[in-house]
Amino acid sequence: MTESRQVLFIQGGGAGVHDEWDDKLVDSLRRELGTGYEVRYPRMPDEDDPSYASWGPALRRELAALADGAVVAGHSVGATILVHALTERPPERALGAIVLVAAPFVGAGGWPGEEFALPHDLGTRLPHGVPVHVFHGLGDETAPPAHADLYAHAIPQARLHLLPGRDHQLNDDLSEVATAIRRTAR
Repeated sequence: MTESRQVLFIQGGGAGVHDEWDDKLVDSLRRELGTGYEVRYPRMPDEDDPSYASWGPALRRELAALADGAVVAGHSVGATILVHALTERPPERALGAIVLVAAPFVGAGGWPGEEFALPHDLGTRLPHGVPVHVFHGLGDETAPPAHADLYAHAIPQARLHLLPGRDHQLNDDLSEVATAIRRTAR
C-alpha cells in the first residue's frame, strides 16, 4: 500500500479566512492533487490578527508532525510567516518543497513589519536542496505582484510562477500549484 504524501497548507490572515476564503483554496488543491495526497489545513490562532508570536509555535507543532518529503505551502501572510519560521528554525524532517502563494514580502522594498521581516539572505537560510515555488496572480490588489519579484531576488533558487488574470486568491484555483507539487514527488 502506498503512503499518502503530506501537504501542509497554512492559511492567510484575517477574520473568517480559514472557513470563508482559504478553504476554497484547500478544496481546489485537494481536488487537483487527487488521491495519494493528504492536505492538512490547521486553523491558525488569532487569524484576525496574525502574528509570529502566536502563529510560530503552532507552525512548529505542525511541522514536527510531518513525515519526510512533506510539502509545506502557505497563502498570503501565512506564507510569509511560514517562510520566516523556516529560516528561524528549519524543520527536523526533510521537506519535499516549499510553496508560497500570493505572499506579501515583509522587508526592504515590501511591506514594513519588524516582527516577521525577512532576512536579505533568505534563500541561503531555507533548507538546502528543497525546491521553492512562488505563485502570484498578476491581478493581485492585496499583495502587489512586485512582491513576487522581491521573493525571486531574495530566493534565487525559487521558481517564479506569475499568473495573468488571477487575484489574491488565485481565483480559487490552485491547479498550477498542484502541478508543481506533483512534479516534486517524481
